[in-house]
Amino acid sequence: MSIAKVTSSVTYSGAPDPRLSIVKERNLAQFDLDQMNYFLEGSKKRALETRKFIGQMERDPILAASPKDYDATKAEHREITIQKIDRLSRYIEVETFDELERRLSIVSVFDPSFHTRLGVHLGLFLGCIRGNGSPSQMQYWLLRKESAYVKNLYGCFGMTELAHGSNVAGLETTATFDEENDEFIINTPHLGATKWWIGGAAHSATHCTVYARLIVKGKDYGVKTFVVPLRDADHNLMPGVSIGDIGSKMGRDGIDNGWIQFSQVRIPRFFMLQKYCKVSADGDVTEPPLNQLSYSALLLGRVVMVKDAFRWSARVVTIALRYAVGRRQFRAALAKESDPETQLLDYPLHQRRLIPLLALTYAFSNGANVLAETSSSTMDTLDLAVAADDKALLEEGVEKMKSLFVASGSLKSTCTWLTLNTIDQCRQACGGHGYSSYAGFGKAFNDFAVQCTWEGDNNILGMSVGKQLLKKFAAVKKGEEATGILSFMADYKRLLGTKPVLEKGDLKHPRKILAAVETALVRACARADEVLELKKGDTDFIGADLVTLSKLLAHFFLLKAFLDKIEATKDQKDLVPVLDLLAQLYGASIILEGFSGVFLTYSVATTEAMAHNSTEHIAELCAELRPHVIPLTDSFMMSDMMINAPIGYYDGDIYENYFRTVTTNNPSRQTKAPYSAALEAMLNRKSLEERQRFEREDEAAEVLSE
Repeated sequence: MSIAKVTSSVTYSGAPDPRLSIVKERNLAQFDLDQMNYFLEGSKKRALETRKFIGQMERDPILAASPKDYDATKAEHREITIQKIDRLSRYIEVETFDELERRLSIVSVFDPSFHTRLGVHLGLFLGCIRGNGSPSQMQYWLLRKESAYVKNLYGCFGMTELAHGSNVAGLETTATFDEENDEFIINTPHLGATKWWIGGAAHSATHCTVYARLIVKGKDYGVKTFVVPLRDADHNLMPGVSIGDIGSKMGRDGIDNGWIQFSQVRIPRFFMLQKYCKVSADGDVTEPPLNQLSYSALLLGRVVMVKDAFRWSARVVTIALRYAVGRRQFRAALAKESDPETQLLDYPLHQRRLIPLLALTYAFSNGANVLAETSSSTMDTLDLAVAADDKALLEEGVEKMKSLFVASGSLKSTCTWLTLNTIDQCRQACGGHGYSSYAGFGKAFNDFAVQCTWEGDNNILGMSVGKQLLKKFAAVKKGEEATGILSFMADYKRLLGTKPVLEKGDLKHPRKILAAVETALVRACARADEVLELKKGDTDFIGADLVTLSKLLAHFFLLKAFLDKIEATKDQKDLVPVLDLLAQLYGASIILEGFSGVFLTYSVATTEAMAHNSTEHIAELCAELRPHVIPLTDSFMMSDMMINAPIGYYDGDIYENYFRTVTTNNPSRQTKAPYSAALEAMLNRKSLEERQRFEREDEAAEVLSE
């Protein structure tokens, strides 16, 4: 005997059934979802490993996310976050560091506070030691002290100061060498040099990798890195160390961001990280081959943020598209009166708003994978060169690092901007229900927004990348070899000029769009170079152009990685057609339409091509992809725990899930608020005459006028 499902409906009349709409489209999938997931994750092995991690964490009562998280206070968030770090440390003890890195990329999606609070220790503190410490220093701090397993030590990353963020070279904390005692004296010379925004400092950290100006025999050698103990074994502050909580933030309440001041704090000379820069007991200084090597920990952060762009976009796009398929509103202009209300995603405008964001998310996936692989191989090259004292290999590693700084800088800034926009566009596309905390967008926006200012304002990072592009362009014109991400500049002579390289018929060919991006970059560099010459090298004058160059470079990287991966997947014949449509849409909407001014200004594309792209081509691509959106979002393989938004759960039962979450988190048994007395006093107050003791009534007037 079957038992009817008990729902939250208040009548027996026909209720809306969004679940049926989603199931219907899911059943019409024209490609293998597993194979598509392997494509997104980079390989079958990684995909299955990711699913294993998700399954473990959603079943773990401490690690799993819940709709209750949306109602937690700051204090509750911080306590829960530490409980989760404690729990995850048990996994760290039995997993490889590569496995942990991939597990944390999943954690970032459903609990960013948890991810960042632990990530500051594992990624930034330990990453700084790995990037700047000698082999013996790495062995001591990471393994002997067991900090790699979140034991004995807990670290924070002391780069940013109250008066300096983006300008790392301008940091003012000092590390003065005392030859007589073989020690460094770490000091905060004034309020502006106070270490600020330091995650983990307020309550958690026992040690800090401090970025400070190395001063030896009165000479300033610039910013270097030092391990400085903050708290003793009883977790009390060390002498000379002052720490405080910076208070409430826009998001990520689970992180105990703090400030740190050092008052003549002494540390042993060997607490300076000396992989590249060394100071002997006599005060002899060996400087690094590239000063930016000190900032290698930031590279790891950039890699994580680009992967975050993929996973966070995948989450919010899934919520918005499932809602758009399940939600019906009004009727289409040509619909009959007897027709049901129209699914949101059947409106061309709604397709235009959301489906390009799905294409962008797919582009993020392999761009993130390629960046991670490039970063890993570059760091391995540098480690090997240092261990072998191989100068030639070190030079090779430094060249790779320069290219990686450019690529990662453009991708970090561009991808975080695009993801923040994606979160808000998806929220708006869900109408009023998207404004509910339980829809997930509000917390996602507030938690993700910090990524646009981590390592400083994205615009400053973009300008820095743009400057490197112009520097390389000038060098290539003088005969220097073009390598790495900028290898296309070797063809600069062919790409210059005013002849369009993209016509209307080329819009269906993503490789031709990629060639157009190369052409736009070269021509924009040439123009900026001319302006710089007129302005006598004033790069501030062309700041906006530099940022545009950086954005275009990021899209070049993403589109190339996307197309290369599609070509490598050509044996999966059911995947390629839909992937090609996604690549076309990414190129047409995000790149060509997004940078239409650039492509027209430098005559890269014909006006006919650009007009057709915006008026017809993008709409046609959206319509072609419309039947695939549920299978494409299902291919992200995100569980409901990771989605953590009832309007976007897998079963598509939007209203039942939403109503259940609201009533569970906000029980209606207690109908009076704790502040009900104030409401009652306002509503039941005496009349104005009575409160004035009737002193202004006629009777009083008669008496008082006698």
